[in-house]
Amino acid sequence: MNISPQRVIAEAMLDKKAKDVVSLDLREIGTAITDHFVICNADSTTAVSAVSDNIIDKMRERLSRKPLRTQGLENGFWVILDYGEVVVHVFLTEYRAFYRLEDLWADAKKKTYTEEELFAKKAKKEAAAEVPKVAKATVKKTAAKASTAKKAAAKTAAKSVKAPEKSDE
Repeated sequence: MNISPQRVIAEAMLDKKAKDVVSLDLREIGTAITDHFVICNADSTTAVSAVSDNIIDKMRERLSRKPLRTQGLENGFWVILDYGEVVVHVFLTEYRAFYRLEDLWADAKKKTYTEEELFAKKAKKEAAAEVPKVAKATVKKTAAKASTAKKAAAKTAAKSVKAPEKSDE
């Protein structure tokens, strides 16, 4: 299954407790410089840096992608990560309120990402992957119990069977 860069980015943002995570689909807007913006904010420059670093790490790990260009990593007020068809904006909360990118691109389709939605889907997939492992372990345990029961029954049967007595004929 292919996972979209927007989803990887949104998960990375939420993983570091970013706020108000949204993506804007700019493909239908003729003047757009990219296909998608993914935007979030954080309350401190330290948090902005942590979110940005996590996005870079997760995109590299999960999609083998590095940003083409970065801007703002050195100050943590407004970080831009350019992945070509997706441009990421990680704002310090006050800067997001001031620049209001979502208002500038109001014609774009907007998708909001929540921790509950993203991680519930992830947990559901992990649980589904876990079912075969659990079933296999249950089968092994059941087989082991059956084997132990067979051995115990064989011992009991062996004890109850007496050797034939010799007769003096």
